[in-house]
Amino acid sequence: MTKILVADDEADLEMLIKQKFRRQIRERQYEFFFASNGVEALEKLRANEDLDILLSDINMPEMDGLTLLGKLNEVSPIIKAVIVSAYGDMDNIRTAMNKGAFDFITKPVNFDDLETTINKTIRYVSQTRETLEAIKENNILRMYVDKNVLSFMTRREFENTLMANETIEATVVFIDVCGFTAITENSEPDKVVTLLNKYFDVMVREIIAQNGYVDKFIGDAILAVFRGEFHLDRAVDASLAVREQIEKLPNETGDIFFNPKVSIGIHSGEMISGNIGSADLRRLDCTVIGDVVNTAQRLQGVAEAGQVLITESSYEKIKESFSCNKVKEAVLKNKSNPISIFEVLS
Repeated sequence: MTKILVADDEADLEMLIKQKFRRQIRERQYEFFFASNGVEALEKLRANEDLDILLSDINMPEMDGLTLLGKLNEVSPIIKAVIVSAYGDMDNIRTAMNKGAFDFITKPVNFDDLETTINKTIRYVSQTRETLEAIKENNILRMYVDKNVLSFMTRREFENTLMANETIEATVVFIDVCGFTAITENSEPDKVVTLLNKYFDVMVREIIAQNGYVDKFIGDAILAVFRGEFHLDRAVDASLAVREQIEKLPNETGDIFFNPKVSIGIHSGEMISGNIGSADLRRLDCTVIGDVVNTAQRLQGVAEAGQVLITESSYEKIKESFSCNKVKEAVLKNKSNPISIFEVLS
């Protein structure tokens, strides 16, 4: 049974959670604990060391959610925190992530998204617990087993737990800020970072609004993933909104003139989601990989400023909902045959 602590001063949220998850509570899949602020949450954490997940608001009396995040590891090194807040701006998201938040959900709460996030967090916590258990067992084995054999076993157990993966059906979106390299080469570092964060802030809001999530920031680009029902449609909606909002931003006129625009590539299909990284360094990144991801990135690479490009397979799925135009056939990197590329207009 997964034990979840909810820290929020809104009394209605407790009622809504109990209603939404009544089946899981009845079947003893979830057990919920509730606290109205960070101080009370810490007390609950100390009294229940086997809590798995913390769902925390940011704005709370006595102790806010960001302060609570900073104290979390002192009380429970395994529990993972998901921020559930109306404060969905980039500053709060980045601060929360830097303090160790596992994920971020904005209010009003989409409970289907919340359930998906809880399940994802449960898997991560379970993998961590299994790894710690393996480490404890290895400490006993060290007294009896040759160190070279043990080293091999430890690495294998780490790979089998934290390196687990799954095949998912999803849509990947690559969004690049066109021509931003000119800014980086001709402006002060503070201005470059501030400006890029402002653009990212706009993009992230539109991605989250369509229940997508940012897989990673890559230089001046974003890799976003959309899962669940109508994931391709939501990805296209988010991309069009990003393009519109970015083009509404004012031109930059200081050291260099800059007219903000984005180029976007979208592709949909099966991909692998897993913890990718180095077992030796114990550094992993939960991300997506595969041909679908590569194709989306290459579509973005051939997109011009302001273009949202998709393949013919995606066009066939959305042509009744969106206005599209075939722009060309092109051979993308590592593709033997040319593919038809379509631009989403509106």
